[in-house]
Amino acid sequence: MVGGQTQSPQSAASARAWCHDAVQDVSRTFALTIDALEEPMATRICVGYLLCRVADTVEDATEIPPAEQASLLRTYDRVLDPESSVDAADFLAEAEPVLPEDRNADWRVVAATPRVLRAFESLDAGAQDAIRPTVREMATGMASFVERYEDAGGLRIQSVEELEEYCWYVAGTVGELVTELLADDASRSAAATMREHARSFALLLQLVNVAKDVRPDYREENNVYLPAEWLSEEDVRPEGVTDPSNAAGVGSVVERVVGRARGYADGAQRWLEAMPTTRGNTVAAWTVPYLLAVGTMRELRERPHAVVEGDVKVSRSEVHAVLARVTGEFDRSGLGRLRERVASEPLA
Repeated sequence: MVGGQTQSPQSAASARAWCHDAVQDVSRTFALTIDALEEPMATRICVGYLLCRVADTVEDATEIPPAEQASLLRTYDRVLDPESSVDAADFLAEAEPVLPEDRNADWRVVAATPRVLRAFESLDAGAQDAIRPTVREMATGMASFVERYEDAGGLRIQSVEELEEYCWYVAGTVGELVTELLADDASRSAAATMREHARSFALLLQLVNVAKDVRPDYREENNVYLPAEWLSEEDVRPEGVTDPSNAAGVGSVVERVVGRARGYADGAQRWLEAMPTTRGNTVAAWTVPYLLAVGTMRELRERPHAVVEGDVKVSRSEVHAVLARVTGEFDRSGLGRLRERVASEPLA
């Protein structure tokens, strides 16, 4: 139900189609995942991801006063609460003063929140029940971090424990969302394995993002996710993470974050090996981001200091090679060997 009225099939189909178009502009990486899925999973994941992206865009907008950011995030949480009378129109009314006139892809999604919610409410009840609580946990968790660093003008993560707490809210919740969408089609033991290792899969990907995106995170969002306690050991202040004179020290901290991420790789692989390939789910959809994270860790290991002046990522040719290798009849029993190869050299 939207606005107290049942959606027409045309309205629901239009909202879903808009979401599939929007995700291509919002995240090319996640678009690869969605493109590798089939229906109905492709739409479930696409809509769930865009719901998360609304919260993420608000949380990243450090030009908005922190109190307003937190209020918007908590209003968004209430929009998703089936017991609340707050709706998407209320959220947009509160967001209107901070919506940029010249909107990028992320802000176009925020402005289209009612449309994304129409697509969400067109999903089956089981999918809604899997998606709703994780997006709500993300929104309230992000609000708590914004409030925690209200006086700093941006996030300044202090410890590795706090970093992983933050990574849970921004990525672990997404891993949980995907797991719950898939678990009903898995055997009891496979579902248990997925739930046990969903956190590993999500934290691996997010910690790699933290390690490679030091410069854009600080320059574009005024956020420093590298733990301050580790930076201090290298005599680097959080505000100096993009200073070339600190390249060696920042590189050392990046290596430690990558080491932390690497510790989740085995669990992430077990998650991949356990997931079912039903209802449009495919091995390629989730194996591609996993192997690209492994490849990015390889690049960061070889040149960790490079994050000071730009991000570090695998080449486009390697992305295509990974896609080609795992698309179609890929045997997951060979995933460990493929992971070892990607960890040691670019896949060609």
